[in-house]
Amino acid sequence: MSDLNKNIADVRFSKLFEDAYGSPTELADILDLGLEMLFYVEEGAFSQREIQQVVTALRDINGMLKGKS
Repeated sequence: MSDLNKNIADVRFSKLFEDAYGSPTELADILDLGLEMLFYVEEGAFSQREIQQVVTALRDINGMLKGKS
């Protein structure tokens, strides 16, 4: 990846943090919750909204890493 493309990807990823999650810390908190869900998921353990937040975060990161956003 060229330096220009890397810089563009960095800016887009930073914008994702700001637009969707407010801060890298907020995104990290959602992803941490997702990791816990993978280990402890059972009916009633997490709200549907919590699961949707994690799925959205993972989709956004996946899209950025694949260059689709």
